[in-house]
Amino acid sequence: MKRLLTVTAIMEFGTGLVLVSLPWLLTGLLFGSSIDAPIVLTIARIAGVAILALAVTCWFARNDAQSPATKGLFIALVIYNTGTSILIIYAGLGFTSSGIGLWPVVLFHLAMAVWCITKIEWKIKPQS
Repeated sequence: MKRLLTVTAIMEFGTGLVLVSLPWLLTGLLFGSSIDAPIVLTIARIAGVAILALAVTCWFARNDAQSPATKGLFIALVIYNTGTSILIIYAGLGFTSSGIGLWPVVLFHLAMAVWCITKIEWKIKPQS
């Protein structure tokens, strides 16, 4: 669990920083197009801040693998990684917008979702 949360923290921290500071770079790599409308740049930067918050959460949870909160974090990561993959696939196929990084990012997020699923303790523990 520690390795998964560490990898997630590092990767998402980098992604969040790029979205906050250079959102057009990421959209160019993923979708082969740039964004320049102020509202779209603002939304991308807000998403970047959210991803930075996710990275920080993963970083601080990496040594606390057994808590219920960490289980919730893993479930949230499954939703995040699966949803991100679906949205990027939809954009790549539906809008025929594809940059050099689109499919590698999709595969990365799908792999991360599967990795998270394998780490979740699915047993329900009785309350005492």
